[in-house]
Amino acid sequence: MRKRTLWAGVAVAGAVVLAGAVVVPLVVGPPSAVSAAPGHTAPPATTSASTVPAVPHVDAAALAALPEAQYSAVIGGLMPFDRTVTSDTVFQLRADAPLFGAARTTPVARFAASDFLRQPTTVVGLERDGDWERVLTPARRQLPSAAGGSAAAQTSAWVPVALLREVSTPTSRVVISTKDQTVSIVSLDGATVQRFRAGVGTADTPTPTGVTGYLEQRYVDPAQGTGDHPIQLTSLHSSAADEPYGGHDGGLIGLHWNATTSGAVSHGCVRLDAGAVAAVNALPLGTLVTVE
Repeated sequence: MRKRTLWAGVAVAGAVVLAGAVVVPLVVGPPSAVSAAPGHTAPPATTSASTVPAVPHVDAAALAALPEAQYSAVIGGLMPFDRTVTSDTVFQLRADAPLFGAARTTPVARFAASDFLRQPTTVVGLERDGDWERVLTPARRQLPSAAGGSAAAQTSAWVPVALLREVSTPTSRVVISTKDQTVSIVSLDGATVQRFRAGVGTADTPTPTGVTGYLEQRYVDPAQGTGDHPIQLTSLHSSAADEPYGGHDGGLIGLHWNATTSGAVSHGCVRLDAGAVAAVNALPLGTLVTVE
């Protein structure tokens, strides 16, 4: 399979859809009393209730003018995220939502309520802090070429809780071992449910390690060389190269079918056989993906 064809195809498809998308602006007012999502266990709060920033007002025009945090975007105001986490809560958006950086004073980007396939955007929440939820985003904060050769593979941002609607809490996660060249489906108690052989990135274009992202979207496109096996897009990006696939998506990492499923052979993507793709495809969007 030609990587240039695969990833350039993703970028073009996204650009066509997004160009025709209609932004649904929302006025975000003062924070309201929103209880924690059922079943959502957040880490202990690092700030007291009196020091949690209030949700700023963002009018419709300001929201629409913000850059969209999609897979091909590079947005400096996002926060890098390089921790390994094992559980999450999956949300969808009630409407387009502003995303905030660490200070939570001025929005830096927006999440569109629909993604590049015109499906509800999958939002992964990791931490609750008052009227805020820290979420992972599919955009990049910086390209490796602008960061001295290495850049964060995953980003995060704060979003107002009032704009989120909980849809699921995944019961497993995906663990990629670049050392063992395997992909495992692991339950939340740490038990390995299934394990598959995998091809990973080369030394020059490595699969990023020590990071957690999520299954962002999936689709079937036989023209991209993966047959009828769904391509599993993650929110992770290459940490060492801007465009190792020759596309326009900032080095997005995917899990997909390929005839070669062992060795350090890819431009950063993870190559799987048909059975492994089917197992990952059965997991809900928003499932965490950790690379070790």
